[in-house]
Amino acid sequence: MLKEFREFAIKGNVVDMAVGIILGAAFTGIVQSL
Repeated sequence: MLKEFREFAIKGNVVDMAVGIILGAAFTGIVQSL
């Protein structure tokens, strides 16, 4: 149970990090274009 949860948390963190990077890049592009 704990091992499965840990693997799920790691995958979730990777997805969250990727989404954060994409949103950050998009936000930076929008700000620079103003």
